[in-house]
Amino acid sequence: MIPEILLVDDNFLQATTRLKILERTGHCGVLAGNAVEALKKIEEPGLSEAISLVITDHLMPGMNGPEFITNLRKKLPEVTVLVISGLLEAEDEYKDLNVIFRAKPFAPESLISLVKSLLDEPIGRTA
Repeated sequence: MIPEILLVDDNFLQATTRLKILERTGHCGVLAGNAVEALKKIEEPGLSEAISLVITDHLMPGMNGPEFITNLRKKLPEVTVLVISGLLEAEDEYKDLNVIFRAKPFAPESLISLVKSLLDEPIGRTA
C-alpha cells in the first residue's frame, strides 16, 4: 500500500503509536525521526505524489517545526500539515504557514477523527 501520511517525530514511541492507530483505521503511513529525514523521504520516487497529509511535532533536533514546514512547502506546497505540540504557545510560530495546530496529548479517537476530516476535505487551512 502506498503511504498517504508522513509522520515526523523524534519520539519513536509516539510516532509508531500514532501510525499503528491510523493503520487500524485503514490509513497507510511512513515515519521519519526528524525533519531532515522527512525531507529526504519525500525525495524518494513516488512518495511526494502519494503524501496527502504530514503530521509533525514542533520541537525536533536539527530543525524545528516551522523551519521544516517552510522547507516542506518548497517541495509540497499544497500538502495538508498537522502540527502536534505540547507547547500551546508554539501555535503563534505557524501563523502564516497554512497548518492545523493541535495541542497534545489527545485521545486516539480524536486523532482518527481529525485525520479522517483532513484527508476527506484537503482544503487550505490556517493555524
